[in-house]
Amino acid sequence: MLPGIVGSLQANEALKLIAGYGEPLVGRLLTFDASTTTFQEVKVQRDPHCPVCGNGS
Repeated sequence: MLPGIVGSLQANEALKLIAGYGEPLVGRLLTFDASTTTFQEVKVQRDPHCPVCGNGS
């Protein structure tokens, strides 16, 4: 059941980006605790020195 929940959330995020509706989770990490069925959002920032997510320098 958990992979279905996570897969649905990922598909929804992809559709938000493709169709341009809603507010995608850009700059935020969504966590899901299946034992209590709770969600939590954590703000994340790019590391400017990271070769993948940084500013390219």
